Amino acid sequence: MKTLRVNDYDMAYLDIGAGKPLVCVHGSLNDFRAWIGVMKPLSAGRRLIVPSLRHYFPEHWDGKSGTFTMAQHVDDVIAFIEGLGVGPVDLIGHSRGGHLAFRLALKRPELIDKLVLAEPGGALDESLLPKSEAEEGLPAAGSRAHVAQAAEKIEAGDLDGGLRAFIDAINGPGAWDALPATDRQMREDNAYTLLAQVNEGRQPYAKSEAEALSLPVLFVGGANTPGMLPVVLKALAAHVRGAKTVIIPDAGHSMFRQQPAAFAQAVLGFLSS
Repeated sequence: MKTLRVNDYDMAYLDIGAGKPLVCVHGSLNDFRAWIGVMKPLSAGRRLIVPSLRHYFPEHWDGKSGTFTMAQHVDDVIAFIEGLGVGPVDLIGHSRGGHLAFRLALKRPELIDKLVLAEPGGALDESLLPKSEAEEGLPAAGSRAHVAQAAEKIEAGDLDGGLRAFIDAINGPGAWDALPATDRQMREDNAYTLLAQVNEGRQPYAKSEAEALSLPVLFVGGANTPGMLPVVLKALAAHVRGAKTVIIPDAGHSMFRQQPAAFAQAVLGFLSS
């Protein structure tokens, strides 16, 4: 493990292989360990750089002190890429990390060659809201209610209940109980980040933002992902010029852990094209 000082914070990261740099940004309740299953194929012939965001493991955080916002994390990854001193990188963002990567690409597109968004998290504003959802009177696609529910339980001391509420909301009933022990441990190590994530200032996606992305983009989804994440992916992909989409069979939101070979093949094929 290495660290790089960015914005008065020591960002921990893994640095594997050599070649064109590829940076992977994890999602909620995750850290650099999330990418273990695809580190070998993604680092073959490439320099794979996998950071843990501010206040995630290996930091042991109480969820209260410090700064935890989407804007802070975007600025941190910008400073991280600049601090590496390797020029433009290819960037993968998963879930919350996909939202971060989307915002970074809008703010500093010159730092990225190609962008992979694996089921980016977040809400859709009215300009992107599917007609069927709008007719039901929903203010935005991508409710954040599960984050607040999970945070409430965790703050009350019910760590297991809070994590179950969050994971089951994303992946379907029973998903938390079905996780391998190592995956459960990673979520437990990062549980208190949810206390701050409730008020992280994440803004909904807008049609004008999707249309403004000017670099090659690949969207990756899991064929079995329930809920609004596939809706968000489809809405964004429809308005990003030239975007490609790959749906991984027999996988859900954690597609790169559930089907690592298929995920790596899709990503590497796009990056080398």
